[in-house]
Amino acid sequence: MSTKSHCQDFSTLWQGHYSYNDIVDVVSGGDKIYAAAQNAVFEYDVLTEELKTITTVEGLSGEQITTIAYSEIYQYLLIGYETGLIEVYSETDNSLLSVVDIIEKENITPVNKRINHFYEHEGLIYISTDYGISVYDLDRLEFGDTYFLGNGGSQITVSQVSILNDEIFAACLNSNGIKKANLNNPNLIDFSQWQTVIAGDYHTINTLNNKIYSVRSNRVLYEIDGASTSTLLTFPILPTDTEVAETNLIVSTIDIVYVYNTNIQLVNTFQPNEEFDTSFTSATQVNDFIYIGTNDFGILRSSINDNSSFVEIKPNGPLFNETFRLNAETEVVWASFGDYSESLNPAPFRSRGISYLIDDLWESIPYDSVLGARNLSEISINPFNPNQVFISSFQDGILEINDFEPTILYNQNNSGLESLVVPGAPNFVSIRVSASTFDRNGVLWSLTSRAPNPLKSYDPNSGSWVGHDFSAFIEDPLSDEFGFFDVAIDNNGTKWIGGYSNGLYAYNENIASNPLRNIRSEEQNLPFPRVTSLEVDNRNQLWIGTFSGLRVLFNTSGFYDDPNPTLSSIIILEDGIPKELLEGQSITDIEADGSNNKWVGTVDSGVFYFSPDGQNTIYHFTSDNSPLPSNRINDISIDPNNGIVYIATTKGLLSFRAGGSKPEDTLENAFVYPNPVRPEYNLLGFNDLNDVNKGVKISGLTDSVNIKITDIEGNLVAEAQSNVNLRTSNANYNFAIDGGTAVWNGKNLANSVVRTGVYLVMISDLDSFETKVLKVLIVR
Repeated sequence: MSTKSHCQDFSTLWQGHYSYNDIVDVVSGGDKIYAAAQNAVFEYDVLTEELKTITTVEGLSGEQITTIAYSEIYQYLLIGYETGLIEVYSETDNSLLSVVDIIEKENITPVNKRINHFYEHEGLIYISTDYGISVYDLDRLEFGDTYFLGNGGSQITVSQVSILNDEIFAACLNSNGIKKANLNNPNLIDFSQWQTVIAGDYHTINTLNNKIYSVRSNRVLYEIDGASTSTLLTFPILPTDTEVAETNLIVSTIDIVYVYNTNIQLVNTFQPNEEFDTSFTSATQVNDFIYIGTNDFGILRSSINDNSSFVEIKPNGPLFNETFRLNAETEVVWASFGDYSESLNPAPFRSRGISYLIDDLWESIPYDSVLGARNLSEISINPFNPNQVFISSFQDGILEINDFEPTILYNQNNSGLESLVVPGAPNFVSIRVSASTFDRNGVLWSLTSRAPNPLKSYDPNSGSWVGHDFSAFIEDPLSDEFGFFDVAIDNNGTKWIGGYSNGLYAYNENIASNPLRNIRSEEQNLPFPRVTSLEVDNRNQLWIGTFSGLRVLFNTSGFYDDPNPTLSSIIILEDGIPKELLEGQSITDIEADGSNNKWVGTVDSGVFYFSPDGQNTIYHFTSDNSPLPSNRINDISIDPNNGIVYIATTKGLLSFRAGGSKPEDTLENAFVYPNPVRPEYNLLGFNDLNDVNKGVKISGLTDSVNIKITDIEGNLVAEAQSNVNLRTSNANYNFAIDGGTAVWNGKNLANSVVRTGVYLVMISDLDSFETKVLKVLIVR
């Protein structure tokens, strides 16, 4: 059977920003505990209190984890998934093995491939699944037999397995009872070799003190001793997990964790308290401490003998994995988790807080502090006051945050925002604000779905609100337009708005006649009248993402003078054949970086990174070739100071160190780093300038410069020019410029690594004629 090794190392350029609040499973191994969140794992050393994460950056699939187990003998962490995938992580060399046998088994119904539990016995792992039991050899890292236990060898759900005295016991659901067989029987693949010990639905099964303990769907804990079965006790609710650790049986329910000794006498119980009001998922014990997995606080630790207090244990991360919108335009990265459906429906309501990344640490504002604002989505930051943040609520208006404190929720009572009006329901209120952005004057523009005047402008300085009339295209606000996905403002002050039903809107209040225009037809080269993303790039060109394809409006300045404006497709050559760029792709976001390269997110094809004109694909990241946990991209935002690209997927947030930066207005702050370049940096001589961890960088550049590097005697060593020597081109430059940052690989014009010495970096702005000279010392 096939296994494949996942050996790509993404750790140098990628960083995972996963949430570890919601724990699926927690197990112990030696002096460590291992906790599985939704699609990432962390380990905690109980002696040193060190935390280590294992995520898609280390090679995990990013799929939904269902269970984990740790083998102390082999030092393997086994991770089971909803899909049937199993991953084996080695603690000794940090390698990861992806085991795809169950996924690829054609005779197993896909919905039955879920991994429910692992049980280790004499070097073998017995895997409980929704189809039966499979055996995996940890020594040889390969599969053995598979047991289908149902009548006639049918597939039935096995929730857990345990072994006692060379007999294997399987807890089965759907009235299949507890089944057992002799491990020494060479014919266990024959379902008739398994006998039913007791009828019913059984969710857990464990071995403790030479007895078997199992919980039935009636919440009763049964003891099986030889041929006899006895009832011990009944739990108030059905347990979510049971485990044997430190000779104790630990039973987890959503609101109580019970610890029983070898005689099934209650040692202690643990319940959520006022500080940690949450649901429990699982628990384990190491030494004299219990570690409880929760839905909201990661792992809670408490003394096994004292249940009066908890200590929270988890890696730093945002509130949730399902990041909906991002804003990385300032030194703080903001993330919201509200969302609404593709048809712009706010239900089900998301009562979630906000997270922000500051000084490399995630902080959060919980839902009980956001003034009741649900479905928080688009994040807009005042360009004149970065500490003033406005977050759209697709149900309750706009939330204003000042200095990280929510201060006011704008709604129909205290602002110009309007609720949709439902005939016959005068008390119904739903203020569905989606897209928003600031203009260059510091005025906030926002869109409200199904409101009489959907476009609103708000001046934070004066406190004035203005509603803008769209009745020329939307006569009935309730039915003529479901809502708006995005808004972008060009250099002419035109507001470009992506609609659900009516394509692309343009609005410019400074146009005396007909300030509102619309592009919605195929005759105007709009492939689909649902415009999902907009970006005005560094050349004032409008890039338009739709439900089915990409378009560009090159001449935004002449739009109002054109009686019949049309959009353009980007035509590329693929194997010599002309083809439309991203034809048919459903696009979720478009962002231009400091070099005017384009980052494009899609619904099901991951992220594309294109050259400024779209003719060259620099990267195409998917869940197959990168740490992205999903190909469904919700949002992208770029930190202009360092070129870090933040990518929000439906299963987690990641950042990619693309390099580059936004150009500066002057060369005043230009600098070179590292300086000096020491031998241990190992930065020189590489050919791929896209690896931003290597090379000599020059930052603080303006948008049009020429840079010459010479030795101390004035001999030219390297030269680059903005928009000519592009780092992301395929020309294999030794020296290139990306926006406000240049990268030099330390090679001279003869393609040899330079010698030890001082080198001069002479920068000339081609527009202003400003110059600056820097020095860098290279030691080899």
